[in-house]
Formats: sequence, C-alpha cells, structure tokens
Amino acid sequence: MSHYLKTIEQLRQYYDRDADGRDLREKSDWKIEERALFLKTLKSTNCYRILELGAGTGQDSLFFRENGLDVVATDLSPSMVEYCKSKGLTAYVMDFLSLDFPPQSFDALYAVNCLLHVPKMDLHRVLQALRTMLRADGLFYLGMYGGEDSEIVRSGDLGERLFVSYSEATMTHAVKQVFAIDYYNRIDFPADWPQCFHSMILRKQDAGAQVVA
Repeated sequence: MSHYLKTIEQLRQYYDRDADGRDLREKSDWKIEERALFLKTLKSTNCYRILELGAGTGQDSLFFRENGLDVVATDLSPSMVEYCKSKGLTAYVMDFLSLDFPPQSFDALYAVNCLLHVPKMDLHRVLQALRTMLRADGLFYLGMYGGEDSEIVRSGDLGERLFVSYSEATMTHAVKQVFAIDYYNRIDFPADWPQCFHSMILRKQDAGAQVVA
C-alpha cells in the first residue's frame, strides 16, 4: 500500500501544479469520437448515473451532464476538483481506493488515461474496487495509452509521475479477471510513446467476456 500512497501523493502534487494549463487544452478529435461512442452506448442501455475517475478539470463530466446524464466527478487533485466545481459539477477529492460511495451507486464509470498511473501490483485491486461502485450489468469505459509492457517514473518541471504501459494482450488479460469486455479498439500512433490507446467498454458480470476488435 505504501507504494500506491507514495504514487498518489506525487501525482496530487503534479496535477495541482498543472491544473491551470490543462483546463485550456483542446481535446483531440479521436478522443471526442470515443467519448461520443460511450455516450451513445450509455443512452442505448439506460445508464444515466455516471462516475468519472480522474476527471481533471471536468471537461468530459460537463459534456456528459450537458447530454442529460447524472454525473459525479472525482480527482485526486484538489485544484482539479475546484475547476470541476466552478463548472457546476458535483465533484470530490478521491483516489481509486478511497471512493466514498455506497456499493452499486452508479450505472457507469468513465476513466481516461488515469489508470496508467496505477502501479502494476495494484491494478487488480483497483479494478475490484471500481467494480463495487457499479450496479449489476453496469458499464465502464476504460481508456489508456499503452503499447509495450513497462513501468517507469518520468520527471519534469512539475514533478514526478509514474507511467504504466500495457500491451494489448496484457491489458485485455488484466481487465478480463474482473470485467467482461464488450468493446475493444486499439488506436495506434506514429510516435514511440504512446504507441497506442486502448479503448474499452467493460461490463460488470461474472462470465461471458468477449473482445471485439
């Protein structure tokens, strides 16, 4: 647990310092398309209460709220959460293992490029904790940069961040221990890192996982 807590504290400090800049960044077209796909899936399955993890300044949470969903945003950075609240969002300072909600509080979860900061040794435990937040048959959009299997700490002007990367085979194997995979899409990039983006829609159920390329 100490490694997880140390990682969380480093990330909190980094993203507190980066909040102002992140609120000004425009979203890539492919991210907008992935988000729209999940919104369509949610509405077609009557999933309206959604928890965003690692919400940042609340851009995606605001999008979902403006499209008729009941949204709760969480982030480990107090500065990020203040940005969410300034947009009128319900938002809390929480990390993956300190989600203070009753079990099965949400129809869906949404997490983009935040679980890539979870130490590999803690990924299964984090996925299990997130699973308890979902109602039966609830959905979980999990998006993560990846490509090769690695775990490194990157240093910069704002501090240190742990980055974990998974290959397609390792990523899908890990999530299938906890969720069924309704949808998988690998988006490849020309740069060395990130090599790709793993886009997944997961479902809370005990069996019947299926990867759809």
